[in-house]
Amino acid sequence: MTVKVTERDDSHKSHEGVAAGIRIWDVYQQDLLVGMFHNEIDAHNYKSELELQERQREVRSA
Repeated sequence: MTVKVTERDDSHKSHEGVAAGIRIWDVYQQDLLVGMFHNEIDAHNYKSELELQERQREVRSA
């Protein structure tokens, strides 16, 4: 499974969000957007949770 966290660039934000300086981190799982966070730490915590769940599923199916 591939889970990654990326900061959303300004071209993918509203003009209002850019003007307000809002930062957004996107979490992708297998290239599908599965979460959006205003806090980078929360985004990485969610990534870790997804990876843990995947490892647990792999152990159960083995």
